[in-house]
Amino acid sequence: MNKEKIQKGNLFFSIVEKITPIIAIIGALIIGSIVILLMGEDPIQVYKMMFGLAIGNRDGWGNVLFRATPLIFTGLAVAFAFRCGLFNIGGEGQVYVGAFLAAYVGFTFTNFPAIILIPLTIAASAIGGAFWATIPGVLKAKKGIHEVIITIMMNWIAASFTFYLALVYKAPPTEAMRMAGVQQMIPHTSEIVEAARLPRIASILSKINIQFPAHNPLNVSFIIAIIAAFLVYYILWKTSLGYEIRAVGYNQTASEYAGINISKNIILAMMISGALAGLVGTNELMGYKFRWRQDLFTNLGFNGIAVALLGKNHPFGVVLAAILFGILSYGGALVNIFTAGKIPRELIMVIQAVIVILVVISDEIIKRVILRRKAE
Repeated sequence: MNKEKIQKGNLFFSIVEKITPIIAIIGALIIGSIVILLMGEDPIQVYKMMFGLAIGNRDGWGNVLFRATPLIFTGLAVAFAFRCGLFNIGGEGQVYVGAFLAAYVGFTFTNFPAIILIPLTIAASAIGGAFWATIPGVLKAKKGIHEVIITIMMNWIAASFTFYLALVYKAPPTEAMRMAGVQQMIPHTSEIVEAARLPRIASILSKINIQFPAHNPLNVSFIIAIIAAFLVYYILWKTSLGYEIRAVGYNQTASEYAGINISKNIILAMMISGALAGLVGTNELMGYKFRWRQDLFTNLGFNGIAVALLGKNHPFGVVLAAILFGILSYGGALVNIFTAGKIPRELIMVIQAVIVILVVISDEIIKRVILRRKAE
């Protein structure tokens, strides 16, 4: 095979590789259609209802972006570590710890003004996640212990540890409980003070005469997530630190010969990755429920892996993938309600899983084809 043909072939497969997420989404929707048909429903009507309700009005968009926000943070966390050749599967634990530290700051420093307390609470969220991710980063860099094993174990430790702390700092009994002589048994913390809460997007838009549903939970955390995506892009592709992290991810041996400190970059990559995961607390804690409650954060870390894979580990791809998952999540929940449970929410989980499986399979096939062509 001549060189020109090989180059053309590689270009073709390179283009196909970039559009595999779109192919995977279409494939997943087709498989979802088959499942819907087996349930005796019309897939076109179901999808029309799902997407129409999710993105057909401002309230729908607000809910979609609200659900996408934590996935942007955890997706960025996975993608950042992956660029350094690391598989940070510990986002779940980093979310727990970061959010709890933010809650602690929010209900402890009650006398601070908002101008100090909001940045302090956001910083606490990031520091908690960064601290929890640095531990497996150090073990990986200094002892060569695989980060997947350590981060999985750290998830369990974080879940149990924060649950224990929630009991220690649990909310006081309500007035009704006091009158009945009953103790607070629910493992959640006290609410953070008003000065630590992020404003809702509706309140900001109303100041410039743009109507947006006041009950909508979309808050400033979404803007923080978008800024985080731009920062991740800037760090990875516009700074020497990002260059070194990506170089370590491509080839550690070559990077070492080039004088790059492998250990330092592994630790820094895990630290930044953990900080991104920890920022989930800005949305769920500072902008939504205002207290730490473990069920608010369940599966956000794991779903971030799927978002990162679908977004090709690129920050802007992660944002788009998270919004897609937000549409499926919110639209699926409404379809479940409007069809009186005939279309279960679990169908959305099936579609999300199929998307990820198809992306992984197609990536692997294309990679093998390109390698085979190079060998020829």
